[in-house]
Amino acid sequence: MMVSLKHPLALTAALLATAAVPLAANAGEVSLTGEGVVRYNPDSARLQFSVSAEHRQPQKASAQVADTMDKWRSAIKTWRDQLQDYSDADVNLYTRTLPVQEKGKEPERVSVASQTVSFSINDLELLNPLLEQANRLGLQYNLGSHQFFHSDEQGLEQQALARAIEDARNRCQFVAEQLDKTCGEVVSININGGHRPVPMMMAEAKSARDTVSSVGPREIQSSVSATFELD
Repeated sequence: MMVSLKHPLALTAALLATAAVPLAANAGEVSLTGEGVVRYNPDSARLQFSVSAEHRQPQKASAQVADTMDKWRSAIKTWRDQLQDYSDADVNLYTRTLPVQEKGKEPERVSVASQTVSFSINDLELLNPLLEQANRLGLQYNLGSHQFFHSDEQGLEQQALARAIEDARNRCQFVAEQLDKTCGEVVSININGGHRPVPMMMAEAKSARDTVSSVGPREIQSSVSATFELD
């Protein structure tokens, strides 16, 4: 490149253009993802039981439910202080029409009384004793995987996220080494989705009347998309 010394501004511009080439060649970024997984076993459960009774007289239907609830409260007295957010709502009373057995016959109506009990436990050793009392008294319940959780799921979510970020950094360092560079500062990072626990196995129970023999493990998954500078 030939630049006349009679034009100093042109010389300065040419030098700046030449110096900019290696700077642009050294600059670079890499975008990648990182994954993090934390596996754990639930240590807590949210439970709900219900009791109902039918009778042509609403007072007697309500009395049957009240009697069952008294027996339930007495049966769980030993564990009552370990039941979190305990609630047994007031009796719900309504009527329903029985199916007509013979043509031309007037349909009969009965009163239905029901009451619901709900609470959480932070010790799964209590689960089967509570289920046994519910079964003995005829309380109705359903067990599903969504009812089991960990008492520190927020902490587990943070662990999964930390592992995802560490994984992204490790991948950046690997890529940088292959290019004879170093992994630099984070340019941007996005957390992909939430941290919903994923059941790996269902809670094992042969039927609603059986005790639970095992609560399957869970895992919390987290992923990030990150862009790093390459120095």
